[in-house]
Amino acid sequence: MRMIDDRPAVAEDRVQPGHWEGDLIMGAGNRWAIGTLVERTTRFLILLAFSDGIATTDGVRDAITRALESLPAGLRRTLTWDQGKELAMHQQITSAIGTGVFFCDAHSPWQRGSNENMNGLLRDYFPKGTDLAVHGVEELARIATEVNQRPRRTSPGAGPLTCSPPSSQSAEKGRPDKERAEKIDGLGAVLRAGGSGLAGGGRARSG
Repeated sequence: MRMIDDRPAVAEDRVQPGHWEGDLIMGAGNRWAIGTLVERTTRFLILLAFSDGIATTDGVRDAITRALESLPAGLRRTLTWDQGKELAMHQQITSAIGTGVFFCDAHSPWQRGSNENMNGLLRDYFPKGTDLAVHGVEELARIATEVNQRPRRTSPGAGPLTCSPPSSQSAEKGRPDKERAEKIDGLGAVLRAGGSGLAGGGRARSG
């Protein structure tokens, strides 16, 4: 198991795309779950659906692999997760798609702060203590799209797939911001082409 201290330093400043953070949102009795993946540069969200809403180690491995394998290698460089046992098969993810998996220190959710913030936002859709298995694939896809189109504080006036550069007092000072915004816009287009914002084969429970 590789810890976050071993993660490439370039992942920290959010300039290089392709570094993801992930977690599970748990439902009633911690039985049902929805997986969340957030890209650190764009804050692009992918929701992971699991069969019958249950996040088995096989199911988590398969859902993450499906979610990221459709992206270019440069957009699936690393994944940071907590030390939950649901990611016990992380080495198989790395073997399958080349994504390096790194783990946060114990009781340190701030080490994947983008994902924690996203999970808090998603509680508007998935309240604590509710049955998450009732949310079908189509509904999760709709929610992911809606969230990805929301304005963000990190990207004034735009969703996570675009970045409007802030005004600057000089063209020389503003040029790097504009170039970074253009890179994020291009990355967003690739992410949209690579997937709908939902991965996994989960369905709502029957009955």
